[in-house]
Amino acid sequence: MHDDVKCSWWRSRTGIAVIGLALVAAFYVLREHYAHVFGVLPYLLLLACPLMHLFMHHGHAGHGEARDRTKPEAERGRI
Repeated sequence: MHDDVKCSWWRSRTGIAVIGLALVAAFYVLREHYAHVFGVLPYLLLLACPLMHLFMHHGHAGHGEARDRTKPEAERGRI
């Protein structure tokens, strides 16, 4: 029996080389433009607030309906 186990592209020699080059390039770009990057951080923080509200609000019962999940359905008058 011959098992062909394919490793992911990121773990191949080419993938590791690309990741290494991308890290080196990111270091030099950030090193030369760190004032621009740090100047944008407050705006990214402000942008994160409404995005977190939009994408993380699905766990609530909704704005108009507060549900008590400790009581069974029959006690809440739903059945």
